[in-house]
Amino acid sequence: MTTTWIAAHRTAVINPHESFRLFESRGFTDQTVRQSLRLAGGGEALRIRIGNRYGKEPLEIGGARLARRTTGHGIDPATDTPLTFDGATAVTVPVGEERVSDPVERPVPAGQELTVSLYLPGETGLTSFSAVPYDIGYAVPGDRTSATTLPDAEEVATGHFGIGADVRAPEGTRIAVAFGDSWIEGAATTPGLDNSFPAQLGRRLTRGWIVNQGISGNRLLTDEIGEHLLARVDRDVLAEPGVSHVLIHIGLNDLGLPGTIAFPEPGEPPTAEELVNGLTALADRLHAAGLTVIGSTIGPYRGTVYDGYDTDTGQAVRREVNDWLLGDRHPFDGVVDVAAAVADPAAPDRIRPEFNSGDGLHVNDAGAKAIADAVDLSLLDL
Repeated sequence: MTTTWIAAHRTAVINPHESFRLFESRGFTDQTVRQSLRLAGGGEALRIRIGNRYGKEPLEIGGARLARRTTGHGIDPATDTPLTFDGATAVTVPVGEERVSDPVERPVPAGQELTVSLYLPGETGLTSFSAVPYDIGYAVPGDRTSATTLPDAEEVATGHFGIGADVRAPEGTRIAVAFGDSWIEGAATTPGLDNSFPAQLGRRLTRGWIVNQGISGNRLLTDEIGEHLLARVDRDVLAEPGVSHVLIHIGLNDLGLPGTIAFPEPGEPPTAEELVNGLTALADRLHAAGLTVIGSTIGPYRGTVYDGYDTDTGQAVRREVNDWLLGDRHPFDGVVDVAAAVADPAAPDRIRPEFNSGDGLHVNDAGAKAIADAVDLSLLDL
């Protein structure tokens, strides 16, 4: 059987040097950082990606190891394996680049939890990071990459270095990339349970899988937080091995963030026409690459606790864009009605109480499942 490398885990990252910050990054010096991931799909071997997309200096990695996760920061020592890069155990990742490990030649099943432990001997400076990693990470002084557990470890709530994984799977394996904002990334779902709506949707599939390239706070039209979707589509979607479908949710932060923190000035949300034009340009770009493109309505957020986010102007634009998405003039191959899946029937601009994470802007695990269950699987013919 002929095989090829397919993306099996992805982590979209934010530039820590942005001016507009909802989340703070950090650096590491003479520390081991242990982070976990869950494979969306399995294969006969795997390789790990480590990135330095937005670092100001080359990223020095003194050692890297891969193991099956047990619980928390624990690993199964029988599976502990050094990662090498062109045969070397140490590697330097240049600014703006990533490095891919040599293959680890062992079968890995879909759903397996792994840890990647990196020893960082020098001062990294602020690192490229994600606000919502798969689970809490851990940091300890010195080189503890092979330690079975990390007593007295510092918990690290953010993800770092854009850790990704590819698996060697049968040629012709196809995947979807979930692309967008916090509703894609899974903000407010339970860490470590893989309960974002793309992950829960992936568990409904009978073939192929979904990798997550969501960024909490991300926008369609404006940089910060993270490059806007139209700017990061090449790197975060089109470059992914095996991608055939794209599932998009975006627009909430285009409408809400200008009222929360007016960056850039003036603090006005885009018009419906501007969002429609942006979504059309995104769909056209993806179609030109031969991909199937699935859009989604913008989720409800009336009454959110974040001051200035919920405005009458933004709500009117959301309704107008959603009407367009539910009509017959949009450019997508299909549309998921995310808003209807979680809206309060008595107040459709609000999230249903049982699906509300508590902030009025994000859904909880049950809400993410409701969205996943609302997707017509015929749209994801992987």
